[in-house]
Amino acid sequence: MSNTESPALANHLMDTVLPVRPAMVDRGSGVRMKPGMVEDLIASGTAKAMVISQRKALVSADGLWFGDAAPLWKALTTGDTDTAAAIYLGTTLGPSSLLEGTSVLLFTVAEPPAPGTATVPADAHWAGFREVAGRLDANDTALFIEASAISNWHATHTHCPQCGNPTDVEAGGWVRRCPKDNSEHYPRTDPAIIVTVVGPDGRLLLGGGGPADARNYSTLAGFVEPGESLEQAVVREIGEEVGVRVTACQYLGSQSWPFPASLMLGFTATTDDTVARPDGVEVTRARWFSREELQQAVSNGEITISTRLSIARSLIEHWYGGFIEDLQP
Repeated sequence: MSNTESPALANHLMDTVLPVRPAMVDRGSGVRMKPGMVEDLIASGTAKAMVISQRKALVSADGLWFGDAAPLWKALTTGDTDTAAAIYLGTTLGPSSLLEGTSVLLFTVAEPPAPGTATVPADAHWAGFREVAGRLDANDTALFIEASAISNWHATHTHCPQCGNPTDVEAGGWVRRCPKDNSEHYPRTDPAIIVTVVGPDGRLLLGGGGPADARNYSTLAGFVEPGESLEQAVVREIGEEVGVRVTACQYLGSQSWPFPASLMLGFTATTDDTVARPDGVEVTRARWFSREELQQAVSNGEITISTRLSIARSLIEHWYGGFIEDLQP
């Protein structure tokens, strides 16, 4: 494919420009407001629970491990209830490893129980999301991301930001209330823009950090600052990171990336510039690719691009107009 030829759908803007992934869990925002609902679910004998400790979850085979909530909670809290917390994640909306309509809880613990103890099967093991994401089904992926986001928030927001008093957990784990000043605090999400920058000749600009000879390239990204629109953040970040002036941009889709608490807001942008100047701090390498050049560089192992788990890959393939073949092992 020449630089001037483009697939019919390459960088084409449709009503829904990136596929919308349906929710896999009903988070029950009304149900979780009932006082004692988590305790009631644990006692019901029908709820399932996943476990997170130190940002890792218990997994078994190719999926999350879900235990019976009642005996698992009893085992985790025997002797010291301060080291475990229970959070309501929701009710499954479709069949997977769990039956549709299953109530799911998250148990967080400071010290991970060893497999073979605390009702955890011996063949289970602890893993971070990136280690197992490629093997998880849609339901497990959604629950792992949700659980990571809410557990990260609890771990870093234990005290009232107004008076410093320890806060109490309410609403199934989705609100923290200060008993001293009665202020309510909710989980936070930090918006970040992530962008494919397309030059006047249709080439795509990708960049990377770290050593100058590293092979990894991806889309450019940055956090949205207070008082800034998303489009303004796109213009500013691209200008700061690679010295390129954005002439127009359009939102394409989003992805939660709670490591620790980001919401990635995907854009495609155009520029009249053909020269990129990395800032040397966040971006140490920047390179323009035609579609043919990008596919060839990925296929022969000259560079690597983001995995299919990330919105970065979706944005790149949206520009490309189709599936990019990875280097075969």
